[in-house]
Amino acid sequence: MARILIIRFSALGDVAMTIPVIHSLAVQYPQHEITVLSRAVWQPLFQGLPANVGFVGADLTGKHKGLWGLNSLYSELKAMHFDYIADFHHVLRSKYLCLRFRLANKPVASICKGRAGKKKLVRRHDKVMENQKSSFRRYADVLEKLGLPVLLNFSSIYGEGKGDFAEIEPVTGPKEDQKWIGIAPFAKHAGKIYPLELQEQVIAHFAANPKVKVFLFGGGKSEQDVFDAWIAKYPSVVSMIGKLNMRTELNLMSHLDVMLSMDSANMHLASLVGTRVVSVWGATHYFAGFLGYGQSENDIVEIKNLECRPCSVFGNKPCYRGDYACLNQIEISEILKKIE
Repeated sequence: MARILIIRFSALGDVAMTIPVIHSLAVQYPQHEITVLSRAVWQPLFQGLPANVGFVGADLTGKHKGLWGLNSLYSELKAMHFDYIADFHHVLRSKYLCLRFRLANKPVASICKGRAGKKKLVRRHDKVMENQKSSFRRYADVLEKLGLPVLLNFSSIYGEGKGDFAEIEPVTGPKEDQKWIGIAPFAKHAGKIYPLELQEQVIAHFAANPKVKVFLFGGGKSEQDVFDAWIAKYPSVVSMIGKLNMRTELNLMSHLDVMLSMDSANMHLASLVGTRVVSVWGATHYFAGFLGYGQSENDIVEIKNLECRPCSVFGNKPCYRGDYACLNQIEISEILKKIE
């Protein structure tokens, strides 16, 4: 038996993308103990994994903050006697922890993020539109460096089934013969968000159909205000903000017939429960390796022949054209057609 430490602190979408790899590792190496080190808030994501997967929460704004905090965290981890350390993040914090483990003669491997290929993909001139290795494959490569090759055969945290419907029915009501659509209209950066006034038209289209129920996914005060305005116009639409925790939200996603999402964490969360996602891509591009696990390129909505696109790996750069044509030129009919 070996003890394996996997490190990935953030962000939510990237942490979610570790799960198909960790699940595959746990199933294929049941004799090993696997521990995930991440922010404590993400622990619910890992509750549905095999029994040989554990979790350690890092308090990076409290007792594990700064150099002294990292030394304290290392001491806690050292006491757990890990045999292998897999750095899925490769940022300053994880690099420091890995350095300490290396000095203790522990085998360490870190992710190769493929920055050179991604840079060519998003540069303004002479773009090289090559499909980069997916994050899932990059995570698996880290394990392979440690002598733990993994076949990515994950399907869902619920296996071939879905979450326990009785757990969410008091909030959602019965499904019966309705089609359930999830819509996650927001993302962290403006370069990823389809204009809200156009998204409202998508919502209005499905809200008018009594055979369809629309669930809105998001969080925070500003998103809640948008949802409240939409629900006032379309009473059949349901906002999930504040109604479910992360674990039960995944349960609900497993019962959706389709999710409409931006290039955001919700695409990855829906992918973890085997739900098909229609994803909208603006300033970013799935060639960077961030398409949801098991999702099809046929379900992507994008403007294909736009010379400036993609201009950013993460969508965090302002539009140098100033008009976000990559999003504003997407026809509503294209989204409706994909969902239908």
